[in-house]
Amino acid sequence: MADEVEQKVRTDEREGPLGYRELLARPGVRPWLLVTLAAKLPVAMAPLALVFLVRESAGGYTLGAVLGGAYVVGEVVGAPLLGARLHGAGLRRELAVGLAVGAVAFAGLAFCSAAPPLVTAALAFLAGAAPAAHAGGLRALLVAAVPEQAVARALSVETTLTQGIWAVAPALVAFLSLGAAPGAPLGLAACCALLAALGVRRLPRESSPETAEQHPAAGDPKTAGAAPSRARALAAGWPVYLTSAAAMALLATAELVLPALLQSRGLPIGWSGPLLAAFSASSVLGGLVYGTRQWPGGARAQSLVLLVAMAVFVALAAVLPGLAGIAVALLLAGAFKSGVMVTRNLSLRERVPSDMLAAGYSVMYAVQGVGYSLTASLAALVLAHAEPAAAVLSGAALTLLLTLVSALAERRPRTA
Repeated sequence: MADEVEQKVRTDEREGPLGYRELLARPGVRPWLLVTLAAKLPVAMAPLALVFLVRESAGGYTLGAVLGGAYVVGEVVGAPLLGARLHGAGLRRELAVGLAVGAVAFAGLAFCSAAPPLVTAALAFLAGAAPAAHAGGLRALLVAAVPEQAVARALSVETTLTQGIWAVAPALVAFLSLGAAPGAPLGLAACCALLAALGVRRLPRESSPETAEQHPAAGDPKTAGAAPSRARALAAGWPVYLTSAAAMALLATAELVLPALLQSRGLPIGWSGPLLAAFSASSVLGGLVYGTRQWPGGARAQSLVLLVAMAVFVALAAVLPGLAGIAVALLLAGAFKSGVMVTRNLSLRERVPSDMLAAGYSVMYAVQGVGYSLTASLAALVLAHAEPAAAVLSGAALTLLLTLVSALAERRPRTA
């Protein structure tokens, strides 16, 4: 068996990186795409869907914001707590249970819009918390389904899919809420989560032999025995988690401050929607381009360089004149966004044991939510006392500061 694995590894190395067509032909990859689509669409729809659900109620948009906050808090709490359970043979079972509970919570929200606010807030929290580990678990299953030299391209496919989902979700929510019923988007979210729960059980159980053999952080018995604890092993990825927070700081800056920035320039705020759609479309294209070749430098160095470039272009949106200047800056920032996402996932694989990747990805997912929320608070504080351009520059400065701290941490030798 060992000879067969070694021969397969040599064959893969001779063939070089898989193209997108060959990657999609790998066993388990296409089912993974379908399951991921069903699992991520509810997440992308939920915050706006909750606003549309209650906008005509007594609480109005204020209650919608509260429900959206409860959902995000559920994600932040659920991702690390449930993600720590994602390892070994029980990974797919845990994912399926979490998605199924999330489906029930989404269905409850869809049919209980007139319930007391505390009930709807509890359901929103549960809808965010129960399936929150799916991002880390599904990414770990994807990495396990492809050989080592195809991991970067596979993660590019995941990033492209994610950006595509986030680009269409707002329009889908508005169409269903206004054209069908206020609870229709949440009903669709419940159906998607349930389909994902059923589909995840059919995904491959374990990594293929050649994948496990090639993994740079493969958890052999010696390495596993040396690890003092799972918590300490997860904590080893903190510089990567920090870059995730930095990336979300930029995303929050671009999304939340853009309408105010346009208004301060005397431009119609209606342009914020098309500009953010273009930002996402540019990110989709950037993810595909990143996966087409091997880039110089390691994943960690690439992540830091791409993050700095993204921060610079977001900052340029605050100083370039006119609508065209803002559009060009956001398009260029979006082109680097997917590369940041892919490289930080690759970087985490180098710092966290292979049998804890799902948990590590889940922690990173939670940190992203924290980074977004803190930057939103910073933007609100700056906007209350300064021009929108200052809020954009503050978000970019925060990103650069976090990136610097992460870069310095990466240079320090890791202790065993």
